[in-house]
Amino acid sequence: MIKLDKEYSNQLDGLRFIDLFSGIGAFRLALESFKAECVFSADIDKYATQTYDLNFHSNSRCDIKDVDAKDIPHHDILCAGFPCQSFSIAGKQEGFKDVRGTLFFDIIRIIKEHKPKIVFLENVSNLKQHDKGKTFKIIKKLLRDENYNIYSEVLNASDFGIPQSRKRIYLICIRKDIDNYKFKFPRPLNKITSLRDILLPDKYCSDFILEKEYQLDESKVRKYNKKMNKPLRVGIVNKGAQGDRIYSDYGHAITLSATSGGNGSKTGLYYINENVRKLHPRETARLMGFPENYKFNESVTQAHKQFGNSIVVDVLQYITCEIINAGCI
Repeated sequence: MIKLDKEYSNQLDGLRFIDLFSGIGAFRLALESFKAECVFSADIDKYATQTYDLNFHSNSRCDIKDVDAKDIPHHDILCAGFPCQSFSIAGKQEGFKDVRGTLFFDIIRIIKEHKPKIVFLENVSNLKQHDKGKTFKIIKKLLRDENYNIYSEVLNASDFGIPQSRKRIYLICIRKDIDNYKFKFPRPLNKITSLRDILLPDKYCSDFILEKEYQLDESKVRKYNKKMNKPLRVGIVNKGAQGDRIYSDYGHAITLSATSGGNGSKTGLYYINENVRKLHPRETARLMGFPENYKFNESVTQAHKQFGNSIVVDVLQYITCEIINAGCI
């Protein structure tokens, strides 16, 4: 998380938001840092809600399809990292044919009831290309029909001080009667970072060291001796399929994933202090912008899955700063 300047730290004080498909709380961490109040959160995943509720002392587990929109408290901002599996290039890309994709219509029915000032959405970058752009056109039409102007952009966490290559599309939908057309997405910070900046001491990571044989390209290991804002591949395990590629800690992490396999499943493999290893859950938490006091799931598998499914808090904060700068809320 970024530490906010005083001019931003209480700018959303008095505003209320809801956290749909809340996962482990990235949106909540981001908006609460501006003093906004979360009045409703919902997710169906048993383990994600356990982690969310542990950290926020809430009761977030429910199926949003079973919730009457009238029973949701009034709110100024609707946040939703709506389920992306049906739109992801890693899946079958069923879109609205997939029941997870149809959950977007639950966002619309809540918007119809409450007409929040801002609808703040996140999804995989492939959303725009899915079904030759038809899915994204439907999403925009549904939002425009509810009288929202839509601003969308693909942002990479690598450009915002986070050493992880993670491209996601963000949609800021501003109710037309309050939009002044001044909103712009944040620009890259041009800050050089690397995985080395977020690593734990080796003594905490012995359980994550790869014991199998691997191949390093020593010329690349020697070459990559300064920080660079991109993943730097230096070796492979087996034939080097996805999950079996090794990267330098002078570069950025590859995109954390909830589902990827191989020896580096979910986190990737990295050459760190003459060992090849996966990442510790605390390191993945840092790569998603979660604070040091955030409590993650005791199961390493669940922790990695949950962070891989989440949203980078810092990026959400930078976007929120621009919403404030635009003066439309």
